[in-house]
Amino acid sequence: MEYYGSIEAGGTKFVCAVADEDLQIVERISLPTTLPEETLAQVFAFFDAYQLKALGVGSFGPIDVNRQSSTYGYITSTPKLGWKNVDFLGALKKRYDIPIAWTTDVNAAAYGEMHLGAGKNTQSCIYLTVGTGVGGGAVVNGDVLQGFSHPEMGHISVARHPDDTLESTCPYHSHCLEGLAAGPALEKRTGVKGQLLEGTHDVWAIEAFYLAQALMNYTLILSPEKIILGGGVMKQQHLFPKIRESLVKQLGGYVELPDLEEYIVGCDLGDNSGTMGCLLLAKEQESLK
Repeated sequence: MEYYGSIEAGGTKFVCAVADEDLQIVERISLPTTLPEETLAQVFAFFDAYQLKALGVGSFGPIDVNRQSSTYGYITSTPKLGWKNVDFLGALKKRYDIPIAWTTDVNAAAYGEMHLGAGKNTQSCIYLTVGTGVGGGAVVNGDVLQGFSHPEMGHISVARHPDDTLESTCPYHSHCLEGLAAGPALEKRTGVKGQLLEGTHDVWAIEAFYLAQALMNYTLILSPEKIILGGGVMKQQHLFPKIRESLVKQLGGYVELPDLEEYIVGCDLGDNSGTMGCLLLAKEQESLK
């Protein structure tokens, strides 16, 4: 029997899965992301046990998604030790002579959620993950959004909250969304990991302000039908109403939004968003051959 394969490649762990024709997962494993040679050896050991007909890959980045580029398929300027300028897609193609879909981990998650999760019955959505970092993917008119590169939604500039004096945790930018709103920024402000902070802490007003500001920008530029929020920080359910309230305040009535409880939502697929997106992309890629 032939299977579809999925690789959700994160900076902390690789999640690999195989599924049948109906995209029912047959086996799924999680591997720590170590050095490329060691990690890929474990990936190959897993997939070599199956006859694959296509593979979908959603990778941490930045990655090169431009098919005309000499470094197409590479992980490029990542700070992840050992992974800078690694020909990830090339290594997979050398091992497996099958169609392979290639995008970012968050684009894959957006695709999975739009087709099978919180974005069902839409043709456009944004998926934003807020955890150790902040990353975003978009699906527009049913297709994953990318141009000369892919979206880097976590690194948009945001105006500082008037009560926030935190030095950004991003090594590249002094006032980007990731540097001021990711999990490490929450911990740096409070000394407590975000998932352990009580919901009444004052820091959540600052967090909601930054996330709402970002969602306002995405809304004004892309006008998605749905914005889906995931990641460890967004497991704090009390954040959702705070973000919605702050978004309305910051928009100032300029744009009429859909019902906010339907517009800004959590992910339905949980930790499977990326895996299901990769499997969908693999199936789609196989049909194009």
